[in-house]
Amino acid sequence: MSPAAKSTAAKSTEAKSTEAKQTEAKHTEAENTEVTDIEATSTGATNEPAAAPPALGTVSIVGMGPGDPGLLTLRAAAELGRADTVIVSRAQCPEEILAHCRPDVEIIDSAEGDPVRFASRAAKAGRRVVRLVSGDPGLGCGLAAEGSALAKAGVPFEVVPGVSAVTAVPGYAGIPLTDADHREIRVVDASEGGVDWERFAAPDSTLVIMGAEHAVAEVCKGLVAAGRPDSTPAAMTSLGTTTEQETVVSTLQKLASASKGMEAPALIIVGDVVGWRDKLSWFETKPLFGWRVLVPRTKEQAASLSDQLRGYGAVPDEVPTISVEPPRTPQQMDRAVKGLVTGRYEWVVFTSTNAVKAVREKFVDYGLDARAFAGLKVAAVGEQTAAALVEFGVQPDLTPSGEQSGEGLAAEWPPYDEDLDPINRVLLPRADIATDVLIARLTELGWECEDVTAYRTVRAAPPPAPIREAIKGGGFDAVLFTSSSTVKNLIGIAGKPHNVTVIAVIGPQTARTAREYGLRVDVMAEKPSVSTLAAALAEYGAKRRAAQIEAGDPLRKPSQMRRGARRRR
Repeated sequence: MSPAAKSTAAKSTEAKSTEAKQTEAKHTEAENTEVTDIEATSTGATNEPAAAPPALGTVSIVGMGPGDPGLLTLRAAAELGRADTVIVSRAQCPEEILAHCRPDVEIIDSAEGDPVRFASRAAKAGRRVVRLVSGDPGLGCGLAAEGSALAKAGVPFEVVPGVSAVTAVPGYAGIPLTDADHREIRVVDASEGGVDWERFAAPDSTLVIMGAEHAVAEVCKGLVAAGRPDSTPAAMTSLGTTTEQETVVSTLQKLASASKGMEAPALIIVGDVVGWRDKLSWFETKPLFGWRVLVPRTKEQAASLSDQLRGYGAVPDEVPTISVEPPRTPQQMDRAVKGLVTGRYEWVVFTSTNAVKAVREKFVDYGLDARAFAGLKVAAVGEQTAAALVEFGVQPDLTPSGEQSGEGLAAEWPPYDEDLDPINRVLLPRADIATDVLIARLTELGWECEDVTAYRTVRAAPPPAPIREAIKGGGFDAVLFTSSSTVKNLIGIAGKPHNVTVIAVIGPQTARTAREYGLRVDVMAEKPSVSTLAAALAEYGAKRRAAQIEAGDPLRKPSQMRRGARRRR
């Protein structure tokens, strides 16, 4: 073989060797890759980056005020609306406050364990936490302990101040903490005892003492021993800012005996400013203060009435006596709504808020709104029905100026005039059990009435056992009957109210029905209006309270007149 051929053969052999090595390397790389993938699959690992831990949540320590849900601040309500987890003592928290939360919120009762541990765990899981405390977090509510524990755990937190019992409770008791002659306020936490009363002996300073409900005698003796005259005015208010609030006014010498039996929590106020209470008491002097009033209507129907009763100091309890259901044959309402649009009627008469609701729901089904009433005349039987129409966007053309009933509306209905009225038809979307008085009167006046069943009324299910027991046992101070059917249905589903319960009725017909069922009628509205009825009950309560004061009797609610009831001073 020539040298040139040998060289060529060597290069060929070297090339093959190199190619073989490269091929082997590729196979090895593939095998390694396959092994790596298999191992990754078997261990559950992926080529994706590991999931990041959840972002750390925050804890808001929120003051909910001393008791009255209306004292919750706007900031506190906003925090509750954003919260994922709320930690609170359920026994001390009104349901109205928790109503600000989302439906899916997690609520943890702080009585079940360490609230700091609950809050830390939820925040570390990325949740937004609200720790609700009574009053103001920084005043007698443990902010120092809980806040420092959160800080030590590395959990970010913020504080939302609340209305403090120190200022709110005296304000609700009608006692200003300062006046022109007294400018200094001293706040004392006596819950742990061991207070050096010598430090609070200055006669010109007002003392607000917390946590001394069970040591009133020791507190008063300590202050007198420190130099305060035993004639110094002193007051104690328990369950402040709630409708169970109770205040006694006395002196350091007699406060212990005067406050015996009062419930916790309570505040003691010491100083001459207590003397303002006679002039400034506004909360406990409301005409229906603390009265538990039964309102036999649904929450939707009773909303404005219940608000009015709360304004008088009452605690309304809505108990529906009827249930509103759709008509069995909806075709009637379908034809009526089409007739409204095509100009079949001259008038539409609404005799209840339920009728307004039924027509409104049909409008939604057909994609209509209040503009469909253009060119129609609309009548409403009373102020509540008229308000429902206005909310719908319809201004009634006729409402009775006198009695708010079918009879009252019929008395003011204009006669049909063929020269003025192009159509003589009147649509009445009503309940299935409506009376014929209005139709008879309109027919006499020359109108053609189309009575359409817009909804059915059936007796509601019985209320829970505690409500039934309160009705029959005298647990309610008053009951408002807004129609004869509410009398019949309430007695049918819950029993007859106790004889100490004040019976208030909306008008003569309801009064007759109540008496037929053996009830004593104490209050009747001057005109058939739920607002007038509530005002009449408030007037009755004010007169009753004034008579008790004039006679020198203890102030007692009607429910406290029954045998065995707890009596207030």
